[in-house]
Amino acid sequence: MKSSPRLDELRATLTLAWPLILSNLTMALIQATDVVLMGWLGPHALAASALGLNLTFAFLLFGIGVITASSPMIATAFGRKAHSVRQVRRTFRQALWLAVMLSLAIWALLWNAEPIIRALGQQPSLAHDAGRFLRGYMWSALPFLLFQAMRNFLSALERPGWILGISLIGIALNALLGWALIFGHFGLPALGIIGGGMASSIVWGILALALGIVLVTDRQFARFHLFGRWWRADWPRFFALVKLGLPIGLAMSFEGAVFGAAAFLMGLIDAESVAAHAVALQIAALSFMVPMGLGQAATVRVGLALGRGDRAGITRAGWTAWGLGVGFMALMMLLLWLAPRPLILLFLEDTPANARVIALGVSFLAIAAVFQVVDGAQVVGAGMLRGLHDTRVPMLFALLGYWGIGIGVGAWLAFRRGWAGQGIWAGLALGLAIVSVLMILRWHRRDRLGLVQPSMKITSPVLTTP
Repeated sequence: MKSSPRLDELRATLTLAWPLILSNLTMALIQATDVVLMGWLGPHALAASALGLNLTFAFLLFGIGVITASSPMIATAFGRKAHSVRQVRRTFRQALWLAVMLSLAIWALLWNAEPIIRALGQQPSLAHDAGRFLRGYMWSALPFLLFQAMRNFLSALERPGWILGISLIGIALNALLGWALIFGHFGLPALGIIGGGMASSIVWGILALALGIVLVTDRQFARFHLFGRWWRADWPRFFALVKLGLPIGLAMSFEGAVFGAAAFLMGLIDAESVAAHAVALQIAALSFMVPMGLGQAATVRVGLALGRGDRAGITRAGWTAWGLGVGFMALMMLLLWLAPRPLILLFLEDTPANARVIALGVSFLAIAAVFQVVDGAQVVGAGMLRGLHDTRVPMLFALLGYWGIGIGVGAWLAFRRGWAGQGIWAGLALGLAIVSVLMILRWHRRDRLGLVQPSMKITSPVLTTP
């Protein structure tokens, strides 16, 4: 029986995507355990840690985005030449350089988080405790970004299994260590809110070390000698990575920062709104991890087809991932619409003290249900375009949709029309919808825009994009 190219692509996409999806879920669950544990401390601690996490999230997403450029670069190199060891090693090493440089900048900013949060109009007590939380959490930036660099390498090789296994260990370890350091168990001091931050930093350090050991000792990866002489500069490849990755980082940080900005707008309303936003956002983020993993798989599959000069393969890879992502988010839309309260109660106890937070969270999830499909469409669409090394225009789409429309309309609805927190979430939904439409229109016009180039015309690691 003849194999169908579409069925083959579906199998290849799912084979690559499911470990990435589960790895994304485990990373989101590590942060979700922080939210649960802070919820046990009370609404104030939950709101303060949410402000700290949202401030950090935008910076980390920028770092992830810049380093993500290594994935399509490595995939395209493999598409051109299956045993492209030197080119892959050059890209990977410079991704490590970027992780270190970005972490230094993130540390400098987060060390001064309390005055930054106060300058954004938040309550002094919340800003103080958010700063305390980040004094423990900020050190996770370096191991987290190093983990992402190694993760991109394994994804481009279509060998993501190790990522999943190590990430699963991280969930249990973070929950156990966070519980011990926050509340004082196993002979450890009860550090409260700062203990939750410290636990995450320790856990990410362990996960990065474990994945690094795998890359050095596993025979299929050791041949690349990824960490050999990593301290040597390779400025042409470094700047090629920055050129491709900077727009990705900005686009991802625009999206992450808009949810962070939403949290700070909630803080202008009251602490209960911040706490409800944190819980609703964690639930939406968990469902988002599936299309995000499919978008990452699309980047690799489209990049491999691009390297081969296979136009039909590019089309199949893109639309296969997009259909899977949108279909899954349609199912999540139904779940959030039909059962918001049980989902909220996974994070908060049903007590009188939490009653208003729970009610607000339920109302936010009703709006989140509406934007599930468009959120899936935009993140997979962005992954498809990244596989073509197209990053600059999608970055502008993100800026316009998330900030020009999403946060602008949300703030207007919240404070001018009296919608409060529901208005902020409605604005976010509108912004995501517009970005998704723009991404798919650009993908649809990829040939006319010159985004698809035969592999023999690729002369550098970074393709020219309009």
